[in-house]
Amino acid sequence: MKIDYDLLKRFKLFGIGFAMGIGILFFILNAKKSRCNWFPNERILGIIRQKHIEYAPEISTMLAKKIIDSTAITNLLLDGDIDFSKSQVKNKPCRKYWIDGFVKKKKTVLHVTICDSIATLEKLDFESGE
Repeated sequence: MKIDYDLLKRFKLFGIGFAMGIGILFFILNAKKSRCNWFPNERILGIIRQKHIEYAPEISTMLAKKIIDSTAITNLLLDGDIDFSKSQVKNKPCRKYWIDGFVKKKKTVLHVTICDSIATLEKLDFESGE
């Protein structure tokens, strides 16, 4: 079976143009520090980080007593896993999420309430275990 030379040439040109376009997009998006949040977990964590964050009195006390620091909370909001089965995602006007993660090798659960422009960190639970 003979492949038409023009068709093969078209596929090569298309491949070169496609690769160049992907390369240009990669460099442009990388320079802007853009992130594409495709999965629900990443999207919700991104939404929380974009809002004004307020601490409930319990978490403010934990921060003052240095039980946890703001860096650990920031890391939970970057790398945590949202437990959608325990979260209340259809509450109106404010949704509630459980974020699981690890702080100092302790399993940690962060309870977050998201309203219009504010994300309130409601409660922080530590569980023993690795």
